[in-house]
Amino acid sequence: MRPCRTMDLVPWLHVVDARLMSVRLSIVVVEPDQERARLIVESLCAAGDHEILVIRETTGLARRIGQADPDIVLIDIADPSRDTLEELALASGPLERPVAMFVDRSEQGLTRAAIEAGVSAYVVDGLRAERLKPVLDAAMARFQMFRQMRTELAATRRALEERKVIDRAKGLLMKARGIDEGEAYALLRRTAMDQGRRVADVAEALVTAAGLLS
Repeated sequence: MRPCRTMDLVPWLHVVDARLMSVRLSIVVVEPDQERARLIVESLCAAGDHEILVIRETTGLARRIGQADPDIVLIDIADPSRDTLEELALASGPLERPVAMFVDRSEQGLTRAAIEAGVSAYVVDGLRAERLKPVLDAAMARFQMFRQMRTELAATRRALEERKVIDRAKGLLMKARGIDEGEAYALLRRTAMDQGRRVADVAEALVTAAGLLS
């Protein structure tokens, strides 16, 4: 395996050899302690060829992570409070990417708070080299699973809303033209085809126009 090479561009940045781009992950490490950050980078390099950005200051964290747009964020906190945990989790963009959080100790309820904040993996008893890869793999898998669930849920809600609008549009046509439900839907569909639009869009336009005229 090619050694993982880094170079210090600014105090919080490490970048692995760019020739490994096709096989590496982009990882942001949030770690204020320089020595712990070095150990984490070495452990990640031992696990694979990755692009690693180390952020030691949490000021402007959301902006820095957004600019980096990593595949995953790894946060190491020695002794988190609920406020700090939630602030770091939300700043890491848990809805856009997996976030793995390692803590040395955790008070009762913090694990649930972390999960509610969107953290994909919350590991108590500190960060150990041998745990990095399996935890990151699990965090990414869990994130993908929940993102698919969110996508499917959003699609289901959108379909239900569109069905409600179509039903309202059919009701308007039935009342205005004295036709039955089947004829009303056929009219909506024919209009949609003639205009090159979706039935739901035609129905929404009709309902909106009816609302303006009422």
